Amino acid sequence: MTLTIRFARPDDALDLAELAARTFRDTFGADNRPDDLALHLASAYGAAQQAGELADPDIITLVAAEGGALVAFAQLRRGTTPASVIGAAPIELWRFYLAAEWQGRGLAQQLMSQVVEAARHAGAATLWLGVWERNPRAIAFYRKEGYAEVGTHVFVVGTDPQTDWIMTRPVGIATACDGRERSIT
Repeated sequence: MTLTIRFARPDDALDLAELAARTFRDTFGADNRPDDLALHLASAYGAAQQAGELADPDIITLVAAEGGALVAFAQLRRGTTPASVIGAAPIELWRFYLAAEWQGRGLAQQLMSQVVEAARHAGAATLWLGVWERNPRAIAFYRKEGYAEVGTHVFVVGTDPQTDWIMTRPVGIATACDGRERSIT
């Protein structure tokens, strides 16, 4: 089957909600209290929530699909920017998740390349993100992709305030690609 990276469509809302909840749970479930995790998942990743985000002109959602199944997604969001983000024309890489079975196969680099292109197309010159300070794998990936730490902010999971590192990178930095087919349609 062919792997395709594309802009999400309104009919992706239910599948995106399922993928988002699953990938968040897989990534952070072991390190969070079950009640806090359940509260966060219920408030952030329902089908109605995803439908609203897909309709929001300030949110750009990219999905990776193999066959008809979504296997990864990224969301860019325009809005409030932390004071530590000083680059020109910033946009937030709000969410970036891959299904566990797709990690380590080059998809993250492909998806990040498309994130950069989408940010550039949206007029951004700076990408910024928050990454949990206790997520060394993600931090290493973002550093490899040209991001650098510029500050911190609080991210609440359920009722638990946690520290995220704020990282930024210029949009103009090239990213790696492993040559797999990709398209944005």
